[in-house]
Amino acid sequence: MGSVVQLLSRRATQVTARKAFTISPRHASCQGRRYYSSEPNQKSSSAWIWLTGAGAAVGVGFYFKSQVATPSTSHIFIPTKDDYQKVYNEVAALLEEKDDYDDGSYGPVLLRLAWHASGTYDKDTGTGGSNGATMRFAPESGYGANAGLVAARDFLEPVKAKFPWISYSDIWILAGVCAIQEMQGPIIPYRPGRSDREAAACAPDGRLPNATKGAAHLREIFGRMGFKDQEIVALSGAHALGRCHTDRTGFTGPWTFSPTVLTNDFYRLLIEEEWQWKNWDGPAQYEDKATKSLMMLPTDMVLIQDKKFRPYVEMYAKDNKAFFKDFSAVILRLFELGVPFAEGTENQRWTFKPTWDS
Repeated sequence: MGSVVQLLSRRATQVTARKAFTISPRHASCQGRRYYSSEPNQKSSSAWIWLTGAGAAVGVGFYFKSQVATPSTSHIFIPTKDDYQKVYNEVAALLEEKDDYDDGSYGPVLLRLAWHASGTYDKDTGTGGSNGATMRFAPESGYGANAGLVAARDFLEPVKAKFPWISYSDIWILAGVCAIQEMQGPIIPYRPGRSDREAAACAPDGRLPNATKGAAHLREIFGRMGFKDQEIVALSGAHALGRCHTDRTGFTGPWTFSPTVLTNDFYRLLIEEEWQWKNWDGPAQYEDKATKSLMMLPTDMVLIQDKKFRPYVEMYAKDNKAFFKDFSAVILRLFELGVPFAEGTENQRWTFKPTWDS
């Protein structure tokens, strides 16, 4: 059964470049939280953050043995879409409850966890990707690009304990989907089936983008995963969410004035604002000339400096619906990199209802 991405209608929260960026998390009925903690590495690999209809439940192939009656008897538990919706709802409830992180939401850092777990994929060797959840182990947990992601992993531990049948690999990606949708982003189709692996499967360091580099670096990093120019720009729109931290990546500040709501503001601000180098002792980054409260990374500015990237930035800056459509499609691909799904399950994906869409 073919999957069709349906973009939910909502108010696109547009905040002018002169207003404060903190938005009270979810007190307004149609306002989501914006998640995304981006963090550049002070060493070699900076953490550059990027980032259908309901499918049939056939071919999930996930089994969990739970004890019943006596220790010697057990039954096989095959999770359904409703079971995954319960996990989604639990993550969403925790996002609502734990509002003491950054700008009032763990959402951005959950999305960053899902992205960094997926973005290690190498199409030539078939290694890396979202299957395995190897960031639980050293050395991957200690890579500079993954600094600060322990906050996201720890956030999800109570959910994993409540639903022990779901793999870490699947829950990390499902949490990323939840983060996007609860921050009023587009609906992201989800396909379970990832399994956890041991430390020996850790991806090598250096596979994630370095925020200090240029266009050639972006094409090399994302080309290794199989992405083209437009997809690189579409994934970059996740920088509308969250902020950078000096104690993680060396960079500092948010990209937009509403870092807990996903819109096309990242592109709009890139085009409309005047950007200058920030005068400080940290790594080279840009700040907006008007308020000096926003930031852009060198890899962000490349998107308007490169003649092939820029037309896509301009397109998304003018059309939030186009951005949501393309972002949903490309983040779906990103989240499935490196997963040995059962053959024939490409159209057997599920979509989950955001908690604010009652």
